[in-house]
Amino acid sequence: MRRSDQRRAAVFALYQHEITERAAAELLDRQAPAFTRELVEGVEQTRAELDAAIRRHSIGWSLDRIAPLERNILRVGLYELEHRPDVPAEVAIDEAVEAAKDLCAAEAAAFVNGVLAAAHRAAEEAPAG
Repeated sequence: MRRSDQRRAAVFALYQHEITERAAAELLDRQAPAFTRELVEGVEQTRAELDAAIRRHSIGWSLDRIAPLERNILRVGLYELEHRPDVPAEVAIDEAVEAAKDLCAAEAAAFVNGVLAAAHRAAEEAPAG
């Protein structure tokens, strides 16, 4: 299974978790690849941190105003940016933007790109240490 498909499976599980309040891990196919599981578990473990970053970089938007599917695309993209050094930032951002293009309203892709690009720039400008 391609990583793009695994990312989308993670987004859907996280989205369904948010809508149904069932455990996200339960919503994954039992044979979901390790990468998909790691994305879901990682987002779940760092949700507060990821949501704080979304709030910081989505100027003029409260978290609850962002559609649940877009919120979870952002969470997966940010998780990859911040916690997966093996995934180049450009790939994490492009994958999230493509998912938003395919799954969300027309303006979602530009919004996702803007938030993730701002988060990436802020991380690059932050002092090391």
